[in-house]
Amino acid sequence: MKIADIKLGLSGINVEAKVVEISEPRDVNTKYGVKTVADAILEDDTGQIKFSLWEDQINSVSVGDKIIVHGAYVTQFRNILQLSIPKAGKLEKV
Repeated sequence: MKIADIKLGLSGINVEAKVVEISEPRDVNTKYGVKTVADAILEDDTGQIKFSLWEDQINSVSVGDKIIVHGAYVTQFRNILQLSIPKAGKLEKV
């Protein structure tokens, strides 16, 4: 799916994009305990979207990598769409 076609509430989608930015990792409290997260910006020829990288995913990709996110879902935080990946989802370098 192209980034421009992503809408709030979609789930189970696959997105192929380039990683153009990754924030410094930070610890957050979740219902599963303290987890490490970093925010990435993904880009394709139609736009950009924020993407959450959790735990081991943070070190599995770098700026400039082309990736496919399998089984992602779309949320919104502070009026900004975000792509997230569930435990059953997959992050693959192309």
